Amino acid sequence: MPADHEAYIAGAPEDLRPLLFRLRAQLAHALPDAEEVIAYKMPGFRIGQSIIAGYAAFSRQCGLYLAPSAIASHADDIAAAGLKSTKTGITFSPSRPIPDALVEKLALASRKGQNL
Repeated sequence: MPADHEAYIAGAPEDLRPLLFRLRAQLAHALPDAEEVIAYKMPGFRIGQSIIAGYAAFSRQCGLYLAPSAIASHADDIAAAGLKSTKTGITFSPSRPIPDALVEKLALASRKGQNL
């Protein structure tokens, strides 16, 4: 298991690292009081005992993981950006990144969904 966010990103496929660096910075900005943690073998942002947002790298794409209510409440924005989502995650890639404004909206909605 990686020791911290830097180690996780360093171990990701090289073409995905810039996306992960950017996403980490965006989440840190949107959730300034969150603690960076490694949970479920991936980097995440925690407030209290709740993981508000997490991210992961795979071979060809990345995932952003949030409260189900955050994804449900922004399903139209996610679809408009041409991104695929599940109940708790959104996949993205270098050719189709998550728009900056959407990352912030999702992080704040996930926080609200955790009642924090």
